[in-house]
Amino acid sequence: AINTKASAEVIGRLLEHYYEINEGIGVHKSPNLYDAFPTDPYSHTPQGKGAQQPGMTGQVKEDILSRFRELGVHIYKGGIQFKPDLLRKTEFLEDEHIFRYIDLSDEKHRLQLKQNSLGFTFCQVPIIYSISNQNKIEVKFHTKNSEEIEGLHLPKEISQDVFNRSDIVEIIHVYIESSVLK
Repeated sequence: AINTKASAEVIGRLLEHYYEINEGIGVHKSPNLYDAFPTDPYSHTPQGKGAQQPGMTGQVKEDILSRFRELGVHIYKGGIQFKPDLLRKTEFLEDEHIFRYIDLSDEKHRLQLKQNSLGFTFCQVPIIYSISNQNKIEVKFHTKNSEEIEGLHLPKEISQDVFNRSDIVEIIHVYIESSVLK
């Protein structure tokens, strides 16, 4: 609906249904509702034994895939696009927060996130979203150089550096117009 530029009413109603379905039986439900935890990271974990089948259940996988869709990470013609049209403003931090991640060299890092931002990693590259008055991307490289890009589309060359985990890109800071967010 968003891609085909459907009416605001249709998009709004579909988003309402999406978030209602998303609340389903996943991580957003309280254990009190079920008298148990709603998800288990392993398919078969008998009492008194460790995980018998490595991997995640379908629900956990769905939660992860849905989350990346909400964050608006898309691959188009070999490049990364940020289209956070499902992302809600309530997802952004109200206060400063420390974001911890592990880089491609298995080193631990801490980034100070500001109010009205959020952080995640993609191919182990930290991506910081900040609410802004314009759509732009700032890419910081390990060489200490940086590149500013208008809009929300990374060039194919930089995207390939991320996909290949070449350790050329240090951090991607995406500035998103508040009007884009729900």
